[in-house]
Amino acid sequence: MRPVVVSIVACLLAGILLAQNASPNKAGAQPASTLAASHVPSPLTRETVESFLHHMFGYDQNLRIEVVDIKPAPDPALYEVDARATTPQGQQGLKLYVTPDQKYALYADMMPFGADPFLAARETLKSQMNGPSRGPADAQVTIVEFGDLQCPACKRAQPTIQKLLSEVPNSRLVFQQFPLTQIHKWALTASKYAQCVAKQNNDAFWKYVDTVYDRQDEISRLNENEIEGRLKQLVGETGLSPDTVAACTADPGIAAQIYASQALGNALEVTATPTLFINGRKIANVGGTPYDVLKQITAFQAQSK
Repeated sequence: MRPVVVSIVACLLAGILLAQNASPNKAGAQPASTLAASHVPSPLTRETVESFLHHMFGYDQNLRIEVVDIKPAPDPALYEVDARATTPQGQQGLKLYVTPDQKYALYADMMPFGADPFLAARETLKSQMNGPSRGPADAQVTIVEFGDLQCPACKRAQPTIQKLLSEVPNSRLVFQQFPLTQIHKWALTASKYAQCVAKQNNDAFWKYVDTVYDRQDEISRLNENEIEGRLKQLVGETGLSPDTVAACTADPGIAAQIYASQALGNALEVTATPTLFINGRKIANVGGTPYDVLKQITAFQAQSK
């Protein structure tokens, strides 16, 4: 792709309402200055990026964009800018690539390249994913969902994902916990309860997830000290013991599982929930992708395995 002057207003505003932003680990990181010296006449500063974003989007009083990190891109000849865009409807990750002369920027995700471009992600997931699953272990296609139980976009995506599983033969779903703790006050607690439910009964896990999504708005309206009690009640609806599951959530191993899942998502550059990996192929904008396209991709990946 040749460098072009950034024209991201339509793309950003079309996609910004469709997913929740994941919380990068380097919120306070300083501008990168380690790009190859032969490519970089001067460091790209936070002030320059903020001024650019102001000129591009300052007209929209409902849109706030903050710079999260500036670092070398996968191709070290470019800068990578990670930002977070916020509207009244939610948050969305924003990634820019800036040319070394700082004259042009691209708004796009770099895609993997090669004879099997999704092999690396597929192998990473195979060796590190630790979430509950449904469907045959030897399925031709594995859909890995990085989700957040407090995420409205995740709730909206569930019927689509369920339809994929029912219409694509021999498919499997793995749910990876990816709670967005900086913007969702009860997501981590819900994740702990989910992992403990799965530890006792895999089928109960999926029932718990569906129930939490169904009651998502109700839970979000509760006071912070009421939320855990409500989650315990929802555990009871799965047929498991709420007290047993609640006791399990204090196990440091449960938190470690969730943090490992978050680290896996970060390593795979998950920036929004829900993000799907279909046999390693990343689909970040689930809500903005027509169902027929998702089904075609899923069926194709099953044939290409």
